[in-house]
Amino acid sequence: MNRITGRTNTIEEWIEQLRLTPELMEQVTSWRTIPIRDAKYADMPDGLHPKIRKSLVDKGITQLYTHQHDAFVQATSGHHVVTVTPTASGKTLCYNLPVLQAILADDSARALYLFPTKALAQDQVAELQEFVNRMDADIKTHTYDGDTPPTVRQAIRNAGHVVVTNPDMLHSAILPHHTKWVKLFENLQYIVIDEVHSYRGVFGSHVANVIRRLKRICRFYGSNPQFICASATIDNPKEHAERLIEEQTVLIDNNGAPAGEKHFVFYNPPVVNKQLGIRRSSVLESQKLAASLLKNGIQTIVFARSRVRVELLLTYLQDMVKSELGSKSIRGYRGGYLPKQRREIERGLRNGEIRGVVSTNALELGIDIGQLQACVLNGYPGSIASVWQQSGRAGRRCESSITFLVASSNPLDQYIIENPQFFFDRPPEQARIHPDNLIILIDHIKCAAYELPFEQDEQFGGESLSDVLEFLQEERVVHQVNNRWYWMDQAFPANHISLRSAAQENFVIIDVTHGPKVIGEIDRFSAPTMIHDEAIYIHEGVQFQVEKLDYEEKKAFVREVKVDYFTDANMAIDLHVLHVDREREHPGLSRYYGEVTVNSKPTIFKKIKLRTHENIGSGPIHLPEEQLHTSSYWFTLEESATTGRSTNDLQFALLGLANVLVHIAPLYLMCDPMDIRVVPQVKATQSKKPTIYFYDRYPGGIGLCERLFELHGSLLEEATRLICKCSCLSGCPACVGPVEEVGLLGKQHALDLLRGLGEWVT
Repeated sequence: MNRITGRTNTIEEWIEQLRLTPELMEQVTSWRTIPIRDAKYADMPDGLHPKIRKSLVDKGITQLYTHQHDAFVQATSGHHVVTVTPTASGKTLCYNLPVLQAILADDSARALYLFPTKALAQDQVAELQEFVNRMDADIKTHTYDGDTPPTVRQAIRNAGHVVVTNPDMLHSAILPHHTKWVKLFENLQYIVIDEVHSYRGVFGSHVANVIRRLKRICRFYGSNPQFICASATIDNPKEHAERLIEEQTVLIDNNGAPAGEKHFVFYNPPVVNKQLGIRRSSVLESQKLAASLLKNGIQTIVFARSRVRVELLLTYLQDMVKSELGSKSIRGYRGGYLPKQRREIERGLRNGEIRGVVSTNALELGIDIGQLQACVLNGYPGSIASVWQQSGRAGRRCESSITFLVASSNPLDQYIIENPQFFFDRPPEQARIHPDNLIILIDHIKCAAYELPFEQDEQFGGESLSDVLEFLQEERVVHQVNNRWYWMDQAFPANHISLRSAAQENFVIIDVTHGPKVIGEIDRFSAPTMIHDEAIYIHEGVQFQVEKLDYEEKKAFVREVKVDYFTDANMAIDLHVLHVDREREHPGLSRYYGEVTVNSKPTIFKKIKLRTHENIGSGPIHLPEEQLHTSSYWFTLEESATTGRSTNDLQFALLGLANVLVHIAPLYLMCDPMDIRVVPQVKATQSKKPTIYFYDRYPGGIGLCERLFELHGSLLEEATRLICKCSCLSGCPACVGPVEEVGLLGKQHALDLLRGLGEWVT
C-alpha cells in the first residue's frame, strides 16, 4: 500500500509519510522549511482610549504586535501610513485602532474604508462591528455597495461613522452625488485603503484617479483626511502607496505576528513524452495531492488559475472523497457564485464543517476563512506576491502547514519550478500604475468636471489640465465661463467608465440557449481572438460557442455546448514605431522604449483538444483590423549577432526567443501574462533589422514596458538559463515552443542567438 494513503492524525505525521514516499518525492524539485517565527510585542500605546483597551482585553489581547503599535502611533501623530506585513498578521487593527480612537474623541469624525471587493468589505464590517459591540460604544459602521437596500442608504449617508465601500461604488455612486454626503466629506478624518497591492495595472491607474477626485471633493468641503494603507508584501510598498494617494507616507514593515512552521514544496509532474516535453496534467497531480490531504483529515485549500480548472478539480475531488467525507465537505469558490453562497462557504471553512475548498484567486485576499492546514496551488499564479498570499491561507499561527506549488508545462511554471532560488531569494514584484495614461486621465477629468467645476490654475494629474479642458471644450462636454470650466453634457460620465479596463467600448456577450440573457462582457482588444464566430467562450465553467459576432453593435451571441476542445486565434500584427523616448546601444544589439501603433487582424483560429493540447482543426476569421496606440520596449539585433544564419533559421530563433521572453517578463512585473504581448520580426518595418517588440496591451500603456526596458539584461540571462535547463531535445511548450512552431532545431537556434550576445549571457 502506498504510504501516503494511510490515515494520519496530524499534518506533521502526513508530512513525514510524504517524505517516505519515493514516487512522489521524485517529482519534488525543492522543499524549503520556513521555521517558526515568534511574536514580537509592544505595550499598549500611551493615550489609547480606555474603551478600546477594554475591547482588546476582552478578546484576550493584552499587548499589540510591533507593527500594530507603530501604525497606531504614526497615524495618531498625523502621518499617512502604509503597513506591509504577510497574510494573517493582524493588519486590521493597524487601521481600526486609530479610526476608533478618533471617533471616540469626536463623535462627528468620519472614516471611509476602501476594499477591492464587496466580499472583503462585508467581512471587515462584521469584524469591526464585533469590536465596537465589545466597547459598548455608539459607533455606526455600514457597508455601502450595490447590495445596500435603498431604504438604508440615506441613513448611512447621514449617520454612518465608518462607511465601508469599494472603488467602483466610490467612483460611480458616492463622488458624483457628493452633495448627499456632506456630513461625511465635511468631517472625513481617515481614508483606509486595504489590499493596496491589488491596485495595480489598469485597475490601479483608475483607482489613483478616483482618489484624486476624492481628495478634490474633500478640499471643497474643508476636510484634509489622512490615509492609512495596508498591503501584502510587494517590493515597492512605499513608492506604490505614494503613487496611488500622491502623499508622503510612513512605511511600517516590522512584522510582529507569529507564524508556525511552513513547508513549501515545489512539485513538477512527471514527463510522459520527453521528445515533446509533455508532462502529466497538473490538474490530475493537484487532485492527487489534495485528495490525500483531505482523506487524512487535513483541511485544505486548492487554488486554480481559471474558473474552468476550479470546476474540474472540484468535480474530481468530490468524486474521490464522497464515500469518506461526503461531497458537500468539498466546495468551490469563485466569481459568479451568489453572495449568500459565498458567505455560507466562508462560515463552513471557519467552523470546520467544510474540509476543503477549490478557489480562484477570489480567496487570495484577506477574507476570514480561518486558518487551514494545507494549500495546493495548481500552477504558478503569475507573481511571487500571489504565491505568498495564497500560501498564507494555510497555517495557524503556532501550527505546521504545507504548501504545494504544482507546475504546468508552460515556460513560466517550468522556470519557477526549476529555479526555486529565484522564488525564495528575491523580493516579490513591484506593483506598477500609470495614472497619467491619457485615456484613463481624460475619463476621470470628465467625472471630476461633472462633480465640481475646474478652476483656472487647478492641478489634476501630471498632464497639462488646460490642454485636456480645451480638448473637452472642443468635444462640447465642458464650457468655460470666465476662469471656470463647467460640465455641460447631458450624459452622466461615471456610468460609462469601468475601473477595470482602459478602453470603454466593451463587447456584450448574450447567451441565447434559453432565451437572450447577458452573461458578461469583454474588452474590444480581446474580442477578435476570444469571441469570433465559432469561438469557444468559457463562462463560470460552462462552455459556449459563439454563433454570431455583431461587430458593429458590439454583441456576441453564444449558445451553451459541451465539447472537448477550446479555441485559440492567430493574429497578423503590423507594428509601427511612432516615437523613441529612450535608447541604449550594446555590442550586438540596441534596445529602445517608446510609443508604437499596433494594427492587428485575426486570421485563423485553431481547435485545441483539452488536456492533450492537440490541434484538431482550424477555420478562418473575417473581422476588420484593430489599431492600438501604446508603449513598447524592443531590441534590434545588429549584423554581428546574426551573421551566418539563414532567414529561416533566424525566424525560428526569434520566435523561440520571443516565446521564452514573453513568459519570463511577468516574473518581474506584477501583471497578468496577457497584459504584455510580443511580436518578433525578422525584418522590422523601419529598421529592416531582426527585432523583438513587447507592448502593453492597453491604450496609452500602463508602464510595464518601461520596466522591461530597464530589466533587459536580466531577461536575456534568465531566458538562456530556462532554455538550457529544459530537458526536451528540440523545443517544447516549457521553453521555446513546440517543434511544429519553431522547427526541429528551434531550441538550438534560440540558444546560439543568445550566446552571440555575450555581454548579457554568461
